[in-house]
Amino acid sequence: MAWYKENVLWKIEQAFAAGYDPALELAKNAIKKPEEAVSVLANEELEWDLEGPWTQHLRRSEQNLIDRIIKGQEVGHYFILLGPKGTGKTTMILDAMQAVQAEGVAMCDAHPDLEVFRLRLGKALNYEYNEDTQTGLFQRRDPREGGPALDIERALNKLEKVALRHAKTAGKPLILILNNVHYFNHDDDGRNMLLQFQQRAEGWAASGILTMVFSSDDSWPFFVMRKNASRMHVVSVYDLSAQDAQTAARRMRMNARQQKEPPEVLTEMVKIVGGRLTYLGKATKAPNMVEYAKHMLAVEKAWLLSQIGLIPDCDDDVMDEQKWSSCSWLLLREFVKRHEKEVERIREAVERGEAKAEELEGIPLPRIPYYECRQIMTRPDFMDDLDRKNIIAIDVSVSFT
Repeated sequence: MAWYKENVLWKIEQAFAAGYDPALELAKNAIKKPEEAVSVLANEELEWDLEGPWTQHLRRSEQNLIDRIIKGQEVGHYFILLGPKGTGKTTMILDAMQAVQAEGVAMCDAHPDLEVFRLRLGKALNYEYNEDTQTGLFQRRDPREGGPALDIERALNKLEKVALRHAKTAGKPLILILNNVHYFNHDDDGRNMLLQFQQRAEGWAASGILTMVFSSDDSWPFFVMRKNASRMHVVSVYDLSAQDAQTAARRMRMNARQQKEPPEVLTEMVKIVGGRLTYLGKATKAPNMVEYAKHMLAVEKAWLLSQIGLIPDCDDDVMDEQKWSSCSWLLLREFVKRHEKEVERIREAVERGEAKAEELEGIPLPRIPYYECRQIMTRPDFMDDLDRKNIIAIDVSVSFT
């Protein structure tokens, strides 16, 4: 029995060994173009100026902190990466994992079904939940009757023993990443699972044996965890500025081995899609970036209207839905008003010679505090739905964009 229990711990240790990691392996195994196609699209024919360093993924300002976290250099805290979908949170984590060959790191994606999440966590930790039970031999009550939360608690108990060993031998903590925790259902089961991990994260951070990293597209996990957090640090990830977006688009275009475009085309494309990395990645892979950007804009507009479009003559059965739509448009209209006001302010400053004309190209999206949004919408319960549908984004300072 002693050998058996030791073997369970050894298998978990292998999950944190350098080399193979399931999440990292999937990310690295990207579909590449055939060599014949690559040889035809040579850099000379694409007319790219290769002077200056460039990488497959844009290195954001937050990457240095992520690298330190993954290397185990940030001790005594646990972290939550908070930002809209497609801003590059997972990409930064995977890039940092690849730099250290996933040594001392394990990553698991959340799921609404906790039974599925239980299996995903077991795969990430190389842990089988029936290994250290002999219920068939001793006729004990099956621990599975306690649900996935009990199984996960048993797995975390084993992980804690491995983390204690690793801290003594390596002198740094293990790293456990829970990606996309907004996938948990926003109900009692989902919140309890999140708090179960947060309790462990607090204790492990205090002892310095394991650092947990949560990532979320939505704000509700942050608000749930904030109530009990004492060692939690928040890393906010935003869209790129106009200048950074153009630099990223140029590198993505080069990496996609598409024809070089003049700066005016890149500027026009960025004006349409903004600084969201996922949109930039799609547009730069298209032969005609501007046309594809306009196509994406039309698709997003159609989707937005399908979600909050107003119906002038509607039946009484959909009055509640129309209340949600009208309140949403009140908030969106306020964003437009504030943006136009900022444009007018800078334009007047340019006319007075107090600002440069280039500043009109890089005006950031307006930000509205939460309390003002409540006053504008008059229905604060609607704001979570807008955040969940990625129509707006709520950051750590409780401001809307």
